[in-house]
Amino acid sequence: MSEKKTHLKVGDDAPEFCLPDKDNQKVCLKDFKGKKHVILYFYPMDNTPGCTTEAIGFTNILPEFQKLDATVIGISPDSPKSHARFAEKKNLKVTLLSDQEKKVLNQYGVWGKFTIKEKEFIGVIRSTFLINPEGKIVNIWPKVNVKGHAEDVKKVLTEMLANVISFFSIFIIMIK
Repeated sequence: MSEKKTHLKVGDDAPEFCLPDKDNQKVCLKDFKGKKHVILYFYPMDNTPGCTTEAIGFTNILPEFQKLDATVIGISPDSPKSHARFAEKKNLKVTLLSDQEKKVLNQYGVWGKFTIKEKEFIGVIRSTFLINPEGKIVNIWPKVNVKGHAEDVKKVLTEMLANVISFFSIFIIMIK
């Protein structure tokens, strides 16, 4: 039986989810609606080199994301217990959620076939989605290269927020 894929694009509503974090507490996308941008990154496995680089990259600049009213959430098929060990071992401050049933991975279209060095695998296709406070997808990074990725996301979010501020500044001047 094959799983149904969605092909999300910028402007789509982000699929809702509620998943357990490293402490088995449910975290839902709706918890951030109207409040924060959500940087939602999907990664294959705890404690692997690429996934560790990505998680540390986001953790290192988490205070900068917080100043931009953004939260960072990583999702993988690993268990909450695995996430707890990973977060403790690497001193991670980002929220890590467990999708062992791969429901959210499939909703976001990031579970599937991929190729590494001419070998085909099935698993998580490393991807990141930027979701605005209204719950809309405003940017997608498919097939992420982990080195410098967190900085790339911060740059896009910063530029996007600067454009919104510029738009409202011009609008206010025009209505005066």
